[in-house]
Amino acid sequence: MAPPKKYSNALRTQAIQRYRQSDPKPTFRSLAAELGVHHEALRLWIRNAERAESPTCDGPFDAISKENRRLRKRVADLERVIAIMRGTGSLMTAEYLRRSY
Repeated sequence: MAPPKKYSNALRTQAIQRYRQSDPKPTFRSLAAELGVHHEALRLWIRNAERAESPTCDGPFDAISKENRRLRKRVADLERVIAIMRGTGSLMTAEYLRRSY
């Protein structure tokens, strides 16, 4: 069960609107002090509101991040293979030396 919310939705909405309507933009600390909320809570509310309203697109950044994830996975797989090959290589060398002498 989720804990009860410390701040009401009305206060969150008011804080976001007040931040957006301000020109120049106030610091999170000063606006939070005026509203009686924690500055990090205010920052998160504003950031989440901006994310929710921004259009999600499969632009070049999304393509690059997908490619980076794929390449990181490939590198991790290859590093595992190299570690296995190093381990068996030393075993093969030790076996070869025992048979040679």
